Amino acid sequence: MRFQILLLSALLLSTITVAAQTNAPATNPYQELPLGTIKPHGWLREMLVRQKTGSTGNLEQLYPAVMGKRNGWLGGDGDQWERGPYWLDGLLPLAYILNDKELIAKVKPWIEWSIASQRADGYFGPSKDYEPENGLQRDNAQDWWPKMVMLKVLKQYYSATGDKRIIKLMTNYFRYQLKELPNKPLDNWTFWARYRGGDNLMLVYWLHGITKDGFLLELGDLIHKQTFDYTKAFANSPMLSTKASIHCVNLAQGFKEPIIYYQHHREQKYLDATQKGLDDLIKFNGMAHGLYGGDEALHGNNPTQGSELCSAVEMMFSLESMLEITGNIRFADQLEKITFNALPAQASDDFVTHQYFQQANQVLATRKTRNFEVNHHGTDLCYGVLTGFPCCTSNMHQGWPKFVQNLFYATADKGIAALVYSPAEVSLNVSGNVPVTVVEETEYPFNETVRFKMQIGSKSGVEFPFHLRIPAWCKKATIKINGEAFSEEVGNKVVKVARRWKNGDVLELVLPMHIYKNNWYENSVSIERGPLVYGLKIGEDKQLVKNEKDPQEYGPDYFEIKPTTPWNYGLTNVRNDKLAENFKVEKSNGQLAEYPWNQENAPIKITTNARRIPSWQVYNEMAGPVPFSTIFQFETEKHMEEITLIPYGCTQLRISQFPVIR
Repeated sequence: MRFQILLLSALLLSTITVAAQTNAPATNPYQELPLGTIKPHGWLREMLVRQKTGSTGNLEQLYPAVMGKRNGWLGGDGDQWERGPYWLDGLLPLAYILNDKELIAKVKPWIEWSIASQRADGYFGPSKDYEPENGLQRDNAQDWWPKMVMLKVLKQYYSATGDKRIIKLMTNYFRYQLKELPNKPLDNWTFWARYRGGDNLMLVYWLHGITKDGFLLELGDLIHKQTFDYTKAFANSPMLSTKASIHCVNLAQGFKEPIIYYQHHREQKYLDATQKGLDDLIKFNGMAHGLYGGDEALHGNNPTQGSELCSAVEMMFSLESMLEITGNIRFADQLEKITFNALPAQASDDFVTHQYFQQANQVLATRKTRNFEVNHHGTDLCYGVLTGFPCCTSNMHQGWPKFVQNLFYATADKGIAALVYSPAEVSLNVSGNVPVTVVEETEYPFNETVRFKMQIGSKSGVEFPFHLRIPAWCKKATIKINGEAFSEEVGNKVVKVARRWKNGDVLELVLPMHIYKNNWYENSVSIERGPLVYGLKIGEDKQLVKNEKDPQEYGPDYFEIKPTTPWNYGLTNVRNDKLAENFKVEKSNGQLAEYPWNQENAPIKITTNARRIPSWQVYNEMAGPVPFSTIFQFETEKHMEEITLIPYGCTQLRISQFPVIR
């Protein structure tokens, strides 16, 4: 039996050798699979089931004023804008991943109305354009932005069903855009489309991959020119180091635009600008949970600044899109950081209520005006259906389903890639058109072992490469085949295992997780292990509040959460060579809970010693300014206390960026 292993660095994968000519088509290293091909298992499937029984599957009942039958995307006289398409952008993939007839039936009227709405000239969608922030509405204003969201929905519908009407609709609409955009550019009606044109461009290039129509590349160039220049902003401007320089969700959605454009303009500058953009975003605005300070506009890296839920799901989608195009595993590492930390913490266990903003250091989730760039009458940290602003009520649903959709890829070398990890299975054809099913058994991100069991549709087996990501945080991974050691690999690379696979073969990846730290604002420290950030376990008093002040705007009720235990601790003994000694990892006995993302079911905890800092108190119902961690002679409690840290995603109150007592 022939074995071969090829190590591909992130840099090599992100600089694919192609002809350096304009519009030179090239095959991306990874290709998305048809919607429904990947099925979640274990805790990940439970997340999707909770979406079905929670707000994703019932938003027309929870938010009837907008998602009911009067919605403009159902032909009604109600909301004409982004919110209906936003909901479908999560509801539709959820429906087809779960193969749920009830949810599919709920999606279909929106799809059918959208298709039937197309005019002879190619335009489609509601006849009026409406921008609720300023209350303006007019006929045929041609607001390009909400169409971008619905195009994403229709693309996913085609992926699941193969309905050729979608190809016809998009072709006609894009011909209409090519004709109209010179006189009515992306920002003709509102500025949103100018910053989010990457979504439009992504769909144009996707359609070109199917039809090869030349006009689509011309349209792509036009859309790129009318879209905010993220390449220049990342490479040559102080935008990411300047507070309030850009809207936080515009940034999350636009982040992928240079790399989307790179698909047909293979110039290194687009890759370099995006890398620098990510570096600067983390340096000047980054937080332990993987997101950035953006409580509407960009707002720095103080751990009490808010991070919007829309930013989480849109940044996830941008990272997923960039990973598929470049193979750069840095995007996979960042994707897991957001998915396994920020995302579960910002929604309730039943996926009915959510926070508009979350804080990396969050000690009170109450109705209060805070030092955010924008406040929505103080409701932004409360858990509610409509707290904050309803964009997140509508847009939060895409996070988990699209994560499932990116667990596996087909590869350009006719194999399979697993670049992010969670329990699931996939069925696809590999080299020689042989059907293969891979079942991924794992408790990742809580456990270190990921097993891939092969079911091969050929008695003699089939030769194909299997791509595995070794995360940057992993010092030394072990790969086994059928229980036998195959290789040891250092982190921050993709390993390609090429061999003849037979039915029943098991590929096992062991990713040893060690305690490490990262430094943040005021030299504060986060404690991390594997892809998980750990936060202080704080006693939580959760109370339902009846909203008698403004129920129409922010919902009839919401939850507030207040602490019942101290939170103002500073860490000691955080030298790198002492972390394993001073931070003790304790795993729960028994099987991983069906739903692990709360205090009660947290499968791992870390204990350490800490001292309370009496001067670090509540300010404006937030943790006060983080004491700078090189201050000597802190006024601290003399005695040590043992504190418990649990995964960030299991918390609703927490400290995740600690001052250090020297």
